[in-house]
Amino acid sequence: MNVMTKPEIPQHLFVGAMEGPPTCTPDEDLYDVWPKCIVMVLLQGQQHFIMDDVHFRIDAGDAETAEPIVFMLNIARGCKLRFVNESQTPLRKVMISAPLPWIERLIHSQPTSMPKLRAFFCAHLAEFRFWPSRHLIQIAEQILNPPTSMAGELLTLHRNSLAFDILCQACSALVGSEQETAHHPSALSRRQSEKVRDYILAHVCEELTLDRIAEAVGIGTSSIQRHFKESFGIPISDFIRRERLETARAALERDGIPIAQAAYLAGYRNPSSFTTAFKKAYGVTPKHRRA
Repeated sequence: MNVMTKPEIPQHLFVGAMEGPPTCTPDEDLYDVWPKCIVMVLLQGQQHFIMDDVHFRIDAGDAETAEPIVFMLNIARGCKLRFVNESQTPLRKVMISAPLPWIERLIHSQPTSMPKLRAFFCAHLAEFRFWPSRHLIQIAEQILNPPTSMAGELLTLHRNSLAFDILCQACSALVGSEQETAHHPSALSRRQSEKVRDYILAHVCEELTLDRIAEAVGIGTSSIQRHFKESFGIPISDFIRRERLETARAALERDGIPIAQAAYLAGYRNPSSFTTAFKKAYGVTPKHRRA
């Protein structure tokens, strides 16, 4: 009798670099993703991908207006990944992937200290973003453009040594954000923020005010904004704007609705303002996404 065994989760750090293509994959297929933590240093370009029906967008601008950003994402359990290919801006990025066994060793080595770091690594799809220092950007550039004399295992060692430096700085930034806010997001605030997110997604095409959302989910307006940003790293207003644009984009591609109607779905009274926001988000104008 054949017995199917579950493939072993990788044990070691992965370091990758990409320069040139506008997307990681030429398709929008579903991919299986192992439990892991990723640290992406995006020097240029846009990334849009979906995990467990949650959209993630990271934008570092183009060559003329590049604003590098570091994006951390913890994947606590296996899930499906789909890339959304909507930008033509060439990517320049470094990706570091720390698999679950590596994370567990880190957590067990620090049983009582750094509670925010432990909480981040225990939460599925927890994310953290920050602007990199000049030193971190230089490290990423060294991974992208290593010395020509390095090859094979020496090149791997070179990249890994730089990747550990980036990981250290990313984790330090996460811990430092705890000191800046002097607040530990609790499991309760996370659940409340998820209720807010779910309500917004269910009513995204309706008139949404902070008072209406707070009343619907039973959370005071004084804390709803803070908890939401702490949980998802984005203000409520930006989240609504982003999801309305996504709704309009899907309607354009699926149903071929007029651009004026798409602008209305996205909450814009002026189609030209909608076109500007759409191009900034997706890299192309609405007419290029219309079916």
